[in-house]
Amino acid sequence: MANVIHFEIGVDDPEAAVTFYSQVFGWKIEKVDDGSDYWYITTGDEEDPGITGGIVSRFDEWNPTINTIEVPSLDACAKKVTEVGGKVLAPKISIPGSGYVQYCQDPEGNAFGIMEYDESAE
Repeated sequence: MANVIHFEIGVDDPEAAVTFYSQVFGWKIEKVDDGSDYWYITTGDEEDPGITGGIVSRFDEWNPTINTIEVPSLDACAKKVTEVGGKVLAPKISIPGSGYVQYCQDPEGNAFGIMEYDESAE
């Protein structure tokens, strides 16, 4: 069964959101060092890991939070999304050392991500 493994919160002011979420929930939030405006969220620790997340600049006012679901094959899942009435919103994105992510939309217009782990991703 596919599980939600990551979430992203779309915001207008990432630095203010970092302050808010870290103070309210105690999350560890760090800006990634790849030159992008992406902030990585750690919601737990070794004993209670929670799930990971990110703070990103808002790209869709109707879908400010994106849940990402782990799948065994990104290509097969994206194909199935379109076959059953959904849409693929973006091309496959490589996350070096982690895998690939792609953003999709269900028939109701809800955006979500799909993620295939592949440590050899460049």
